[in-house]
Amino acid sequence: MSERPFTAEEAERTARMFKALGDPVRLRLFSAVASHEGGEAYVCDISDVGVSQPTVSHHLKKLKEAGLLTSERRGTWVYYRVEPSVLAAMGQLLAVR
Repeated sequence: MSERPFTAEEAERTARMFKALGDPVRLRLFSAVASHEGGEAYVCDISDVGVSQPTVSHHLKKLKEAGLLTSERRGTWVYYRVEPSVLAAMGQLLAVR
């Protein structure tokens, strides 16, 4: 639990994150990136989630828009990583005190 109530801005940002993770495909993609060796994943390494490649791209875009992932283009390849502060913030938010 947080030490204090959320501000309106914090509540909006946190709600966007949880809304993005509310989709099972997005949750699987987020989990795949977060648990991938080296902390980053090439899109082809994580796209086996039972939907088409354009749908994977759509879901990754939504995760980026929610502030959960960052990406880096290297030539024609795109690598994704979890935004560094996200896991710590989510863990702190969900911690039971």
